[in-house]
Amino acid sequence: MSTFKSKTQPAASRFDRAPRFGRIDADLSQVDAAVGRSCDHILSEQHPDGYWCGELEADSMLEADYIFLHVLLESGDPSRMKRALTEILRYQNEDGSWSIYPGGPGNISLAVKCYFACKLMGIGTENPILVRARAWILENGGVVACNTFTKIYLCALGQYDYDAVPAIPPEIVLAPNWFYFNIYEISSWSRAILVPLSIIYAKKPFKKITAEQGIDELFVGGRENANLRLRMDRNKLVSWRNFFLLADRAFHIVEAVYIRPLRKLALKKAEKWMLERLEMSDGLGAIYPAMMNSIIALRCLGYSDDDPQVIRARDEFEKLGIEDAGVPDYSEPTFRMQPCMSPVWDTAYAVFALGEAGIPKTDSRMLKAADWMLAKEVRHKGDWAVKVRNAEPGGWYFEFNNEFYPDTDDTAQVLLSLSKVENPRERYQYDVSQRAIEWLFAMQCKNGGWASFDKDNTKMIFQYIPFADHNAMLDPPTVDLTGRILEMLATYGYTREDKRVEKAIQFIFREQESDGSWFGRWGVNYIYGTFLALRGLEAMGVWNHEPQIQQAAEWIRMVQNADGGWGESCQSYDDPNTRGIGVSTPSQTAWAILGLLAAGDNRSDSVAKGIRWLLERQKPNGEWDESTGEGATRQALYTGTGFPRVFYLAYHMYRNYFPLLALTTYKRAMESAA
Repeated sequence: MSTFKSKTQPAASRFDRAPRFGRIDADLSQVDAAVGRSCDHILSEQHPDGYWCGELEADSMLEADYIFLHVLLESGDPSRMKRALTEILRYQNEDGSWSIYPGGPGNISLAVKCYFACKLMGIGTENPILVRARAWILENGGVVACNTFTKIYLCALGQYDYDAVPAIPPEIVLAPNWFYFNIYEISSWSRAILVPLSIIYAKKPFKKITAEQGIDELFVGGRENANLRLRMDRNKLVSWRNFFLLADRAFHIVEAVYIRPLRKLALKKAEKWMLERLEMSDGLGAIYPAMMNSIIALRCLGYSDDDPQVIRARDEFEKLGIEDAGVPDYSEPTFRMQPCMSPVWDTAYAVFALGEAGIPKTDSRMLKAADWMLAKEVRHKGDWAVKVRNAEPGGWYFEFNNEFYPDTDDTAQVLLSLSKVENPRERYQYDVSQRAIEWLFAMQCKNGGWASFDKDNTKMIFQYIPFADHNAMLDPPTVDLTGRILEMLATYGYTREDKRVEKAIQFIFREQESDGSWFGRWGVNYIYGTFLALRGLEAMGVWNHEPQIQQAAEWIRMVQNADGGWGESCQSYDDPNTRGIGVSTPSQTAWAILGLLAAGDNRSDSVAKGIRWLLERQKPNGEWDESTGEGATRQALYTGTGFPRVFYLAYHMYRNYFPLLALTTYKRAMESAA
């Protein structure tokens, strides 16, 4: 039963004039009604076990890779693969390309993968779909312009040469942890992707496909004339890029003459490393590319289709799939893949937003969610412990199970949510929380900030390695994570008197952009980073009249859209001049409002218009819509970030729990000011 009683009001009566402020103010009774509807909706989506888990939506590369995997291994359900193809075709742009986010420019690697998936599924070269795609691909450099991961997948089906892709030798796992170049100096997600990929590179799987399925036509000037080798930087002969390219050529020479004295040992260690991390997890790293690579790697190592390790790896991979009976104006059923699942994250934010909205701390639904999260506490040392040796395990991960990879962001948000619950097992919850806080402090980086999965993962030299073109080799400390952790620490009684807290505050101040905004690593983008920085600073008692705070608030007001909402496109990662620019969305509007409220602004026209934007766009059932397009091309807008400039996400619950949090924070601020 809901704690709130919603009242339906016509849109025209949602606001009363307030001459005292010379503008239109939101009637708090209408805010309260909207909060009630939102709480009802979110509570209705709670799983019987106590958690929430919204869909994670990403670009068509997931479906293209799904088709590639099953063609390579001669596995999979043909009807499901056909439905995956239908999903791919929904999102082809008018110019023939595919984009990594709605409304974005075409992406060459994605376009080649989607084109190849079409060919593998029997679409002919002269089909208008492929004619348009081929023209765009050739205009943009052809297959040679793709990234390394794409090229290696193409090699497995005979569409690229293994000698022409950057070497990913499994010997990388043999480097001792004290060595400058070792796998624990790269990001956890790259580690999970690259170790199985190094096995694939070493074994060089090959499956012959028909000429009709091939993509020779995507090489500019023809495949026989294509220069597949990576080119050195001639403008700067002495550079890390050129050094690594020469090293790469050396690796290829060694491969060609079979001088590989450590290969057998390296493969054994890579296999052991991978098998260990398949335990206590929803697949390797619990993320799509690592899971897919691990399946191929296991088969390359000789594991049979009916081996328990292969069966389990495939089962976990297939769980990421979503069957869709059809969308409006597009009756054909489709199949799409998620990059991972987000139950811990969604549960933590849902509980926190509901608690802020006034759902009692003793409510049985809140307690059930808290107990579910407590059961997910990490109690084993993972990859993080290589650099943080003396810390006791603690914290939480993002997915259902991913014991080797807890992250600071989920840990902080779970702790915030637990503060909204009165647990009969008070001592147990306290002990779990204290372990998590101590783990977070142990993970604090030298510069005062926090990264997501590792500590001081900042060696910029790794960006120049030839296979690092997925733009995600490092996991540096970021403002958005640091702001959330500061908010959590304040909730648990920490203040600026703690040197670790003050160091984090100074990190945030140093990272502020000249216009007052902050970069957002895990959400799109500067609106996300700015709102979390401001909430963290406010929670720690930083005076909101400090110049940095007021400049940030002014930036938020400055980028507000004419309709009263806020939005920012993923384009801002490629072009910072577009920061804060984009179509208004519920989640980003909520972030902007939360940022302004944290800066002490609860009376400006900007806040009033933002609240009005949210109220007017709430659906009768209490949710908000965050999508674009019509019919077959309707797609959720991406406000989540996987890898900047490479991979973005639509968290389907963002559109609901962030507006709820904004409305309740606004209501509380207005009541306090009254």
